[in-house]
Order: sequence, then structure tokens, then C-alpha cells
Amino acid sequence: MNSHLFSENIYFKIILTLFLIILFVIYIFFALLTNKKYKKWFLYRYVCWSIGLLSIGISLVGPLATLAHHNFIGHMITHLLIGMLAPLLIALSMPVTLLLRSIDVYNARKLTRILKSRLIQFISNPIIASLLNIGGLWCLYTTNLYMFMHHSLFIYILIHFHLFIAGYLFTISIIYVDITIHKYSYVYRSIILVLALTGHNILSKHIYANPPISVDKDEAKIAGMIMYYGGDMVDFIIILILCYQWYKKSTPHFVIDPKKN
Repeated sequence: MNSHLFSENIYFKIILTLFLIILFVIYIFFALLTNKKYKKWFLYRYVCWSIGLLSIGISLVGPLATLAHHNFIGHMITHLLIGMLAPLLIALSMPVTLLLRSIDVYNARKLTRILKSRLIQFISNPIIASLLNIGGLWCLYTTNLYMFMHHSLFIYILIHFHLFIAGYLFTISIIYVDITIHKYSYVYRSIILVLALTGHNILSKHIYANPPISVDKDEAKIAGMIMYYGGDMVDFIIILILCYQWYKKSTPHFVIDPKKN
């Protein structure tokens, strides 16, 4: 694989690093700024945002990113970081909520109209989000796309951008932790989640038995297991959050009347 195409592209590394640093600073700045006007921003959201951006950075810049260009095991670790862990952490940091409370009323209304648009409703539907996420992975690992990715910087960037965005859309379509305009029932989301997890696990087994083109069989076996068990760990967190939200929603809240006691 043409790994030197990426390892020597210092401009790509610098631009990406600066972009992630800017995102980190902007988030912290607006969170602290809006604390003066609204309810204090929870600490765990700062942590999720920071680790989420760090996961993206590790996946695309540094030793692991360089290793991933010629080692399928390294690539699969970056897949879990940028396609599963980072989207979950970014979702938990509630960036849309922070943005809405950071801008003026006029722009907030414009953003709300965008969130209510048919396009957002379409791509945030759990079925569509699952197809973009899991379907994209099947296309990547069962076609020549994985091989082409390592010979074109444009395709490389495009695929990793898709991995994160598709993972993020899937996450926010299943668990509602940020502002959500188009909501679906818990039963519907649970069914789609089970089907998506099944598709992801079947793909990991397919990779184990049928490596992508140009991938070593031994590397594919280890990578398949990493995808299977590592993906289950992230999915388990999503399941826990969904079940907790469902339980909280369905549990009746009793109000004690002091006059009757």
C-alpha cells in the first residue's frame, strides 16, 4: 500500500490537528461563556468532547494512523475509534444544545428550521442511519474500496469522514441525549439497534473468514475479532443508555402530598 502518500503529507496532519484544536477551544469557550446565563455545563460533557476529538486525532494523525495504512489490525482499531467511540462521545457532549444556547435567537431559529427539515428527518431515521453506517462498512470491506483508500488521499479523507458522520448519525438516531426534533418510539429504535448490531457482527465474522483484497489472512482474523468484541463494548454502552432512558420514561413518578401525611 502507498503508505508514504499519507505519512509524508505534513499539510494534511497540520490542518487536521489545527482543526481539532480549534474545535476543542471553541467548545470549552462557549461552554464556560454560557455558564453565566444558563445552567452550568456538566463536567462529563467536557470530558466526552475532549476524548472524542482525541480519538479522531489518534485515528488520523500519529503512529497509529501511520500503522493503519499498512496494517489491517491498526486500521481496525482506528475504525473503532473514529467510527464508534468518537461518535458516541461527541453525541454525549451535546454539541447541538451548546451551539443553540451560544448563538442569538435569530440564528437559533434558523438552525432549528434546518433541524426540522425533511433532509435531517430522513437521515436521522434509525433505518437510514443504520444503512449509512453498517451498509457503508460492508461496501468498504467487501469491495475494492478499502484498497483504493490507501492510494488516494481524497478517498481516504472521504471514507473516514463518512465513518464518523455515519457513526454519529446512527448514535443520535438510537439514543436521544442531545436536542432531537424527530423522535421515534423505543420499540422501533430497539429493533433497528438489534438489526444493526447483527449486521456489524456478521461483517466482523465475514472479515475473519474472507479478508479484504490485499489484506493478510492472519491480520484479518485478529482485526475481525477486534471489530467483533471492540464493537460490542461500544454497543453495550449505547444499549445501557437506551434501556435507562426507556426505564426512566416508563417509570411512574409519584408525588407525595405533605397534607396527607
